[in-house]
Amino acid sequence: MKYSIIGTGAVGGYYGCKLAKAGCDVHFLMHSDYDYVCKNGLYVKSCDGDFCLKNINVYSSTAQMPKSDVVIVALKSVNQQLLYQLIPPLLKPDTLVLLIQNGIGLEPDMAEKFPEISVAAGLAFICSSKTEPGVINHQCYGSINIGNFNCKDSGKVEKLINDFKNAGVDAHEVEYYEARWKKAVWNMPFNGMSVAEDANTQELLTRCPQLIYNQMREVIDAANACGVSNIDYTFADKMIEMTKAMVPYYPSMKLDYNHHRPMEIYYLYTRPIEEAHKAGFEMKLCKEVEERLMAME
Repeated sequence: MKYSIIGTGAVGGYYGCKLAKAGCDVHFLMHSDYDYVCKNGLYVKSCDGDFCLKNINVYSSTAQMPKSDVVIVALKSVNQQLLYQLIPPLLKPDTLVLLIQNGIGLEPDMAEKFPEISVAAGLAFICSSKTEPGVINHQCYGSINIGNFNCKDSGKVEKLINDFKNAGVDAHEVEYYEARWKKAVWNMPFNGMSVAEDANTQELLTRCPQLIYNQMREVIDAANACGVSNIDYTFADKMIEMTKAMVPYYPSMKLDYNHHRPMEIYYLYTRPIEEAHKAGFEMKLCKEVEERLMAME
């Protein structure tokens, strides 16, 4: 299959490079890094072993890129309007768009905008950053879960997962709504609180462990209210233990805030809070975080 990567940063760049290294036909959209990567390639500093890809398919515009079987989107969700402008040249009737983005409601919005294509969620569990041109720093983890939102061709989703596995990425198909809300169990407490408290993951677990845990439980309660059944408080316990095992890590929202970039408040907080409210559940703790973030913007 032919892949296009929109958002060649810490996450999209990592997964795109893994696929390309394994021999997949991958095409990368670049902006500020374009000239550098054309000359030097993409370098992945990884806990699993460093590697560099030379002479890769790099473009400065999607208008120059080929139509793709799979478009992997790893842009921040604050750029959705830009994404809607970027993506049309890459689409054909059977294109699958995989949204490796944070939040709730992304796939329904994409499907409404482009009803002719298939959409799936990519839930990445990875500590990765990009702080210099052409270099991706993969610190730990790296698995990805795929939640099929509306793709009727199950074979394409299976082929995508197999390509990830062949590239050395731990990939699995999961139920869509379960996957999105499970990712929110980690994202909603740690992303916002890292900004509000000016702290990394380990500092949050030391400074306010009970609040983080209670926020996780609130997200689980919201998921249950919205009809997600295969998630209970033991998942919060699992996420806490996973985070304790991580290297101290600043989540993406904290990095955005530090670099004076817009924060992903809408899909990470406002939208799930709204969805829970529609289902009759009030996310009071997460609402407090949302209000603190909005005051800091």
